[in-house]
Amino acid sequence: MLDVLRCVEERVLWLSTSMVHHANRVRPNTSGLKVGGHQASSASMVTIMTSLWFHQLQSGDRVSVKPHASPVLHSINFLLGALDDDQMTTLRQFGGLQSYPSRSKDPDPVDYSTGSVGIGATAPIWGAMARRYVNTHLGTGGHGRQYSLVGDAELDEGAVWEAILDPGIAELGEVVWIVDLNRQSLDRVVPNIAARRLESMFAAAGWQVITVNFGRLLQSLFARPGGQALRRRIVAMENPEYQRLLRCDADQLRQRLPGDGADGAEIAGLITTLDDATLTAAIRNLGGHDLASLTEAYGQIDDTRPTVIIAYTIKGYGLPTEGHPQNHSALLSNDEYGALAIRLGMDEHHPWQHFDAADPTGRLCAATAARLHRDPQPAAALPAIPVDIGRTPKGTATTQSALGKVLLDLTREAPEAAKRVVTVCPDVSSTTNLAGWVNKVGVWSAAERRNWFADDAQTLMHWNERPSGQHMELGIAETNLVGLLGELGATWSRWGQPLFPIGVLYDPFIERALEPWSFGIYAGGQSIVIGTPSGVTLAAEGGAHQSIKTPSIGLEQPGCTSYEPAFAIDVEWTLLASIARLGRPDGTSAYLRLSTRPVDQSLAVVPDDPAARERRRRQVIAGGYPLRRRDDAQVTIVTMGALVTEALAAADRLEQIGMPADVICVTSPGLLFQAWQARQGRGPGETWILDQLFPADYSTPMVTVLDGHPHTLAFLANIRQARLTALGVSGFGQAGALEDVYRYHGIDTDSIVRAALDIV
Repeated sequence: MLDVLRCVEERVLWLSTSMVHHANRVRPNTSGLKVGGHQASSASMVTIMTSLWFHQLQSGDRVSVKPHASPVLHSINFLLGALDDDQMTTLRQFGGLQSYPSRSKDPDPVDYSTGSVGIGATAPIWGAMARRYVNTHLGTGGHGRQYSLVGDAELDEGAVWEAILDPGIAELGEVVWIVDLNRQSLDRVVPNIAARRLESMFAAAGWQVITVNFGRLLQSLFARPGGQALRRRIVAMENPEYQRLLRCDADQLRQRLPGDGADGAEIAGLITTLDDATLTAAIRNLGGHDLASLTEAYGQIDDTRPTVIIAYTIKGYGLPTEGHPQNHSALLSNDEYGALAIRLGMDEHHPWQHFDAADPTGRLCAATAARLHRDPQPAAALPAIPVDIGRTPKGTATTQSALGKVLLDLTREAPEAAKRVVTVCPDVSSTTNLAGWVNKVGVWSAAERRNWFADDAQTLMHWNERPSGQHMELGIAETNLVGLLGELGATWSRWGQPLFPIGVLYDPFIERALEPWSFGIYAGGQSIVIGTPSGVTLAAEGGAHQSIKTPSIGLEQPGCTSYEPAFAIDVEWTLLASIARLGRPDGTSAYLRLSTRPVDQSLAVVPDDPAARERRRRQVIAGGYPLRRRDDAQVTIVTMGALVTEALAAADRLEQIGMPADVICVTSPGLLFQAWQARQGRGPGETWILDQLFPADYSTPMVTVLDGHPHTLAFLANIRQARLTALGVSGFGQAGALEDVYRYHGIDTDSIVRAALDIV
């Protein structure tokens, strides 16, 4: 069996190297820009991935492949019949195989999109939680391990350790990481990668640690006289010195390897018994390139806790660039590629070759393809989502408090839809008004836990943890939260069971979570993120907790519809519409920015007539609505979110001095921008909302005002070529009373009135 696997291993090395070679040396390149493709980083993973796919994996398993090993993944899929010859020539070509594994863009099987360092590494953790959640609620997620193939440099990412250290992870026995410990980063040989320290850090987090450091050849030498001295020398050796030995021939090894220490004579005596070929092979015989050692390691996985396999490897293993400190982006020359073809018995002019179906290698490939086959998962029918609960909020309320009420209303009005809602928080459930929802649905846990405060009359938020719960709580790590959201939002495509994941976090930390959330959207995860509290409206908290740029982030984020509702009814309508867009092939994510500012709900002037109410709802969902319209208006005030109160107060004062004003309430600048682009023929979409907000004969000067950066709404003036003054927040916040903070940033009522007078 090992001999057959070695033949497959050599073929995978050849194919992955050839893919990059073709993209850079063969395919025409009219731009002159380097294509790239990471031959060395792929080579270090060939043995690990060959042993995993062709010996270990089962159909229910999922694997996240380190970004720079994508050519290895495609090469394996080629041998398994998932790619044809022509597709192997399209690496990094427009419409072809992606630079890094992509679930949504690659034509062959990819379990997890990777590419943003650290995010792909942790994705299988959240995938394991998502599958367990689907199994406990819907019973259709199946079973299997969740593997993550991690480059050692990825362990520099803080997000990796945030995930490893989360308390709930210790229960996920299906999670297996394999660390490609090649001791090199992009620029250099890393001088002080301490494998023992990594082992202790994983072990302290409750993980099983399996180290695969030496191959069978080296282990056999350690058993000979002088072998333990050789082992001590290699273990104590600095990384750069070891890497330098990989560039030495046999004579140089005999001079360098004994070293200057007390063990030198013993080591010299041992290596005099070795021929040149054995000596040079031995120094390269690390565990990550030894099929037998890797197979043995897989057999030690206990499945009761997460496991990390730390596999010692060589970057560029088997290539002329092997172990070179600058080999990260190095490409084989044509001569080097030709020499590799001769060594591996391949034809450099016809590189895409399958094994003969009658040979043991061909039979292994066929058996592996059959073992890993997955039947397509038919998508479950989506439950009906109501568009309007039918109530009109009265009195004074905040948009943040409306969130919890809408979720509770959903459990009563549409229980089948509510069953698929899962909320996630980074330890802020109570301060973001989710207490009522959490009390109603409970907290998800892999196993039921006793609530020791259930009989405490003063405990208002009940933390009942059980597998049937619909709220998931993580530690204070926003990267973890959005990573989990991405995987919960991908269950519709993985197992045919859509969920409606909603993550709630403080709006100032949206930026911290943005990059992994954006990557999750790219990978096909559909979710809703709710940022609350938000803006300088959170006056007393001071500048550190006052978000400024988040409205424009929502405007710019691909695959996402953003809303900043001003009233409780707007929250209901936009949240229900956002839920209805989840869990489907053409679905989109959403971002809602909510506030803790109490607002008089009568200011919304929600129509009583059913047709007029529905018209208002459609406008809210499409991006905005006229809140006050005057035939003789001399200025238009456009506002969003919490500042609707100041905008209306400014309109009242302007009317008193003989300057009637229209007031437009924007709910989604992103949707209005899309409509404007569509009107210009620059994208798809309907444009009717622009006509209802800014009619053709409408060209009054415009003042825009929001609790966020002023450029978010500035584009609106171009719709009718109106003169514009854009008010907003462009400096760091200050602590203080609301009126003082608004005045400091120039978004108070006085500032709006002055801006209107100036522009008219």
